[in-house]
Amino acid sequence: MDLDTYFPYLLASSAESFSRKLVEVYGRTYGLSREEWRLLLLLADAGELTSLELAKRTTLDKVQVSRAATRLQEKRLILRSVDKTDRRLRLYTCTEKGQALFAEMFPKVETCADAILGNMEADDLAALTRGLKALQAAIDQYAQDKLKLAS
Repeated sequence: MDLDTYFPYLLASSAESFSRKLVEVYGRTYGLSREEWRLLLLLADAGELTSLELAKRTTLDKVQVSRAATRLQEKRLILRSVDKTDRRLRLYTCTEKGQALFAEMFPKVETCADAILGNMEADDLAALTRGLKALQAAIDQYAQDKLKLAS
């Protein structure tokens, strides 16, 4: 096997390398872990999400979400409460302090991402974006097909 041409390895390795560069911004400057950044990003955008929605949208498991949320709550960046319609779920919201921190951080993270992506040819970046969207659609279709077969 040649790892330089094995697609799952290339995808995972590139995503990890890209993510590490972004961690240099929000981790070193603001002291957030990757998991904390993902939760804050989603909550600053959505306003309020349940624990299930966070786990699904971050690719983190429930334990990782819970631990990152606890740290963010201790830093007073988010609030956590019990969902009134389903007491098994937790509701997460971004505090004003969390929104302010995110507003300060995001442009710096975006500048770093843009600097990396700026090293790509415009056609390559457009192709990559299309390819990633197509990959996600294929993954979603695969999951739906498996559900149909299981029923």
